[in-house]
Amino acid sequence: MNMASLGSYANLGRLRISFATGLSAMTGYVLTAYALRPGIFLIGLGVFLLSCGASALNQYQERNIDGLMDRTKSRPLPSAALTVRDALLFAGGTAVAGLTLISVSGGMPGILLGLFAIAWYNGFYTHLKRITAFAAVPGALVGAIPPAMGWLAAGGSLKDPGLSVLGLFFFIWQVPHFWLSAAAHAEELSGADLPAVTSVFSERQLSRILFIWILATAIAALLFVPFGLTLHRTSSYLLAAVSLGLTFAAAHILKTTKEARVYTHTFTGINIYMFAVIALLFADRVV
Repeated sequence: MNMASLGSYANLGRLRISFATGLSAMTGYVLTAYALRPGIFLIGLGVFLLSCGASALNQYQERNIDGLMDRTKSRPLPSAALTVRDALLFAGGTAVAGLTLISVSGGMPGILLGLFAIAWYNGFYTHLKRITAFAAVPGALVGAIPPAMGWLAAGGSLKDPGLSVLGLFFFIWQVPHFWLSAAAHAEELSGADLPAVTSVFSERQLSRILFIWILATAIAALLFVPFGLTLHRTSSYLLAAVSLGLTFAAAHILKTTKEARVYTHTFTGINIYMFAVIALLFADRVV
């Protein structure tokens, strides 16, 4: 297999997104295990591979739509870098491998959550976003599943309020993540006959709605402190600092002339914030 093929398969699995998904599962694990046990790498790799499989299946499902947009027409299927057969074999292989690792680390609850995530993302959300611009809200449920898989794999309970708070954070974060990306590429979505939030709300309405969701994300992270997801005072202060920083950084979306780059910069900022929160949680438990 040459480097071009490897790059195509990496694109098919959306490695950066899949890595973040695996990392969120590891976050759920470390919050319950209080240490870097071997199981954390099993659940992280398992969720990463499962995410790669779901991404490949999604690109198979949307191959015709992807070919209509400049942002996605260079993906492996619309560009013919890979065949449909290649994509389906990759999707099936990585998903089965991921579920196998998840079963070793998380048992049957992990498998069931993994299957539910695929069904929800590929069977529900992928079709819903062709119908409504609000598909991101129910679709964001997928973001709460990987942390729960890690939480359970480490021996945590579904009834623990801390898991609900952790899941709430990842759920809320997903909505502005999706909508900022959609706003930045609104013209392409319209050209592919896909509904976008920019066609539902005015520019002013959308900026306010996005800011409220981003503010809600920061508030959800602050709930980690009273629910015991942070152990050390320093971690709590740092969490408050980065959450305040996100809020101030996102405020410019309320007063800046809306261009694609404004949405793109805010999109980048909220992603950096998510990784910063994960890093803080890891440091709080391990260091």
